[in-house]
Amino acid sequence: MQKAKLRKSRLIDPSRGRSCRSFIGSCLFVTAFCLLPSAFCFAQPGVPQPNSPLYGGGGNSGQSSTGLPPVLKKVGIDQHLNEQLPLDAVFKDEQGRDVRLGQFFNGKPVVLSLVYYQCPMLCNQVMNGMLGSFRQISFNVGEQFEAVTVSFDPNETPVLAAAKKQTYVAGYNRANGAAGWHFLTGDAANIKRLADAVGFRYTWDEQTKQFAHASGIMIATPEGKLARYFYGIDYPPKDLRLSLVEASANKIATPVDALMLYCYHYDPSTGKYGVVIMNVMRVAGVITIILIVGLLFLLRKIGRRRARMIVSEARP
Repeated sequence: MQKAKLRKSRLIDPSRGRSCRSFIGSCLFVTAFCLLPSAFCFAQPGVPQPNSPLYGGGGNSGQSSTGLPPVLKKVGIDQHLNEQLPLDAVFKDEQGRDVRLGQFFNGKPVVLSLVYYQCPMLCNQVMNGMLGSFRQISFNVGEQFEAVTVSFDPNETPVLAAAKKQTYVAGYNRANGAAGWHFLTGDAANIKRLADAVGFRYTWDEQTKQFAHASGIMIATPEGKLARYFYGIDYPPKDLRLSLVEASANKIATPVDALMLYCYHYDPSTGKYGVVIMNVMRVAGVITIILIVGLLFLLRKIGRRRARMIVSEARP
């Protein structure tokens, strides 16, 4: 009865109550972006799978006491942040045409990966990880960013590159995928220039007839400078998106991206984005003040309406 009376006298406006709840909910939603930790973790070079004698856990007479084959001690990825890529390096595209690396840096950030197309295990997982992340972010290959995959095996041909591209573009299944994801091959000299520039160390293992190499991808700016490194075979979509936003100098950012970048910071030592506590506290403090001011304003407005209604009801 009391609630009905209040509504009848218009002391409480249901629509305004919903507006208040909507306002508070929006603020809390934005706060959650900063307060909640990342829902994903970067996969570090993971547990070897048994379908490759080089990375598998089977008996290898060359293994050291730590269980790591000596050949794997020669491989790795050394971060060369802010270093310039050799944009004049010449490769061949999937059609066998000569292309310069710089042709793919046309005002957009670039996701760069070094693999070899006949790899029996790790390279496919790197590309599968890229594909999975690409499919989960709203940015589109060929629109907001480019993807360049380069074989570091000088014996591989554009025919192999074309077959690999067909598989992954079909899996991506978005417009402009074929135009934005490039699969290249090249000669030993140009491959070495690119690998040295990004710090990608690999070696041929004669025993297994395979290349030993690390797994990871790099993010480059539109000017061809290395901006971010992600290790392993799993690249969380949120972190990939943030890295692309940063590499583009916020040109493809949304307001939410800008807030996320304020709350999260890239750690080169781990290849991860981590929460910046002080920035989170600042954002939380500002949102708290906005909530308090908004509630006070709303209560003051309701109080004035109530006073007017009481005066009008008191008149004969």
